Amino acid sequence: MSGARSLGADYFEGIFAADADPWDLATSEYERRKFDRTIEALADRRYASGLEIGCAHGVLTERLHPLCDQLLAIDISQTALARAQQRVGPNSGIEWARMGFPAESPAGLFDLCVVSEVAYYWGAADLSRAAHWLADHLVPGGCVVLVHYAGETDYPCTADEAIRALEQGTSGQFLPCLAERHECYRLDLWERR
Repeated sequence: MSGARSLGADYFEGIFAADADPWDLATSEYERRKFDRTIEALADRRYASGLEIGCAHGVLTERLHPLCDQLLAIDISQTALARAQQRVGPNSGIEWARMGFPAESPAGLFDLCVVSEVAYYWGAADLSRAAHWLADHLVPGGCVVLVHYAGETDYPCTADEAIRALEQGTSGQFLPCLAERHECYRLDLWERR
């Protein structure tokens, strides 16, 4: 991971241009179970302001929205955002934005941040930048959920490396509430101290 650079917009535009559902998010039983567990981990409360980083084409966004008064769904790919908006339809509680997080990041404070299947696309510098952003933009008591495929990848880092870097970068400002290992993925839930 040390010298790896984050994957950029061209990489993701290429993926979404080549396949309407490149990771089978809408059809895979594995993805459905993973999304079920993510929602279950978050559903014990209501969130005033949520952020979903890397919304892809909105499969998880559809399920997150009922938990949030307002949800900002961002993605580095304009193609993915267009598909997400088409999937979810008009909804006054969801705002959409094309952003290459963490180089481009929203202002304001959030009480929920969903980082699902994106942190291992970031190199070391962006993981550090993301950790600082999380520490600065989550309200006390706010939650961060991190869900990532736990196998080997050819991405800039593994899920374990990414989560460890984010944890170190937030300097103890988050309390780990869940650290689960499932068959193919890990789910971590942190609460801002």
